[in-house]
Amino acid sequence: MSMTSLGISTGFMIGYCVLAQIARRFAKRFVDREGIVPVLINEAIAAAELCACCFELIIVADNFGVAAYAVFLFMLTIWWGKVWGDASACPYTHMEDLVEGKTSLKEVALRTWAELMGGCCVYRIVQVFWWFEFAETHKGRAFEECNADLQVHPYLGAAIEGLATLLCRLASKALSEKEPKFSNIIDSFIGTSLVVAGKRKSANQITLLVISSVHMFSAFNYSGGYFNPVLATALKWGCRGHTNLEHIIVYWIGACVGALLSVPVYRVPVVRRFLVGEHKEKEE
Repeated sequence: MSMTSLGISTGFMIGYCVLAQIARRFAKRFVDREGIVPVLINEAIAAAELCACCFELIIVADNFGVAAYAVFLFMLTIWWGKVWGDASACPYTHMEDLVEGKTSLKEVALRTWAELMGGCCVYRIVQVFWWFEFAETHKGRAFEECNADLQVHPYLGAAIEGLATLLCRLASKALSEKEPKFSNIIDSFIGTSLVVAGKRKSANQITLLVISSVHMFSAFNYSGGYFNPVLATALKWGCRGHTNLEHIIVYWIGACVGALLSVPVYRVPVVRRFLVGEHKEKEE
C-alpha cells in the first residue's frame, strides 16, 4: 500500500482529534460547568474521539501491520491522556469509583450511556469519510460486513480481556500513586504493549509485570485486545463471528470483572510492595 494512503489515515485521525478538542472548548465555554451535564458531554466527546480514531486504526493495522498500529496507538494514548481531563471513555473506571465509594450508581449509568452514544454514533461520520474513498485502503470499507476479532472460545476471550484489563488497571493505579516522570508515556506504553502482545522488555517493575504476562497470549490476535467495553461495542457489535451474548461476555463482563478485581488486588500487601515498593517507603 502507498504512503499516500497512510498519510490520509493519519490526517483523518489528526483532524478528528482537532475537532474533538474544538468541541471540548465550545462545551467548556457555553455549557454550565456545574452538574452532571458537562461531565456527560466530555465523556461523549472522548468516546467519539477514541472510536473514530480506532476505526481508522483498523485500516492501518489491516494494511500496514501491527507495528504501525502500535505506533499510532501509542501516540494517540499520550494525547488523550493530556486532553481528556476527568473523562475516561471507559465505563469500568466509573465502576471502580463506585466500589470505592467515590461516585453513585446513577452517575455510573449516565456516564456509560454518554460514552456509548458518543462511540456508536461517530461511526456514521467515519462511514461517510470512507465512502468518499480518498485512499485506496478505504475502497469498499464503508458498507462491508464486519467480522469479529474473537478467535477463541468466548470464555477464554473473556479471561484474556479480563486478565489484561486487570494488569492494565494495576499498572495505572501504581503509576497514579508513584507519579513518576513521564508517567503518561509509561502508561501509554503499557496499554499499547497489552494490545500488541508486548514484545519489548523493560526494567521497570510495573511494565515488567504486564509484559511478562502478555507473553502468555496475544490479545490482539485472540480477542482483539480492546480492554474497553464501549470501544468494543462501537467497533464490533453485531459483527459476523460472535453472537451478541458472546460479545457481552467477552468485552463487557470480562473487561469489567478484570477492572473491578484490580481494586481489592491492589490493596494486597505483596502486590503493593511489588508495584510501589511500599516496604521501602516505610523503612525510610
